[in-house]
Amino acid sequence: MTIAVVIPALNEELSVGSVVEELLALENADGSPIIDDLVVCDNGSTDATAHCVLEAGGRVVHEGTPGYGAACLAAVAALKPSDVILFTDADRAFYARQALRLLTGIAAGADLVIGSRTLGNIERQALTTSQRFGNSLACRLIRLFWGQKMTDLGPYRAIRRTAYEHINMRDRAYGWTVEMQVKAIARGLQVVEVPVDTRRRMGKSKISGTVRGVIGAGVGILGMIAKLRFMSTKE
Repeated sequence: MTIAVVIPALNEELSVGSVVEELLALENADGSPIIDDLVVCDNGSTDATAHCVLEAGGRVVHEGTPGYGAACLAAVAALKPSDVILFTDADRAFYARQALRLLTGIAAGADLVIGSRTLGNIERQALTTSQRFGNSLACRLIRLFWGQKMTDLGPYRAIRRTAYEHINMRDRAYGWTVEMQVKAIARGLQVVEVPVDTRRRMGKSKISGTVRGVIGAGVGILGMIAKLRFMSTKE
């Protein structure tokens, strides 16, 4: 399989270079690189994020419209042809080597593999109380409305390119991750979770680190669930 990586980033000069380097350093048993393409979307950074990505060997695209989903959509649009898209964050909260767990799930037949922080080891203060509560609530609603047990909306995830194109992603803000999971489940795709470990991020989170971000994420996630539930009842 050919593997492409998407990383949305906003003012992540402290960590994004390391994230890119560690991912590009992953090798198959024969020494060939596992990652075939890697694109970071600079979502309006005012620091040296883009420079750090280029220095580390990645590619950069720019998206002026703020939003996690907007950044992901722009990065995906810039990818070279690939079989699998791996999504991760630029803050170095995840371990690059554990991408193999996600890719192994795809190789075993899954269409979408979610890296569950809940199932893995969480470093002290790596997740805020609001993050834990929000994830728990969203997962309970997914199970209630669509019948599949989930434990996390983790941003560390891998999806087949054909599956990604099939679910027709639209959200440009905080509803991106839950939109992907729910649409995949609703369309009968195989969605599985694997445990991933989480460490404290480098730098301050633009979402969980601010009141505005927490409220925006909550509204975006719950709003997306309500929207998708309404759409499913109309079909």
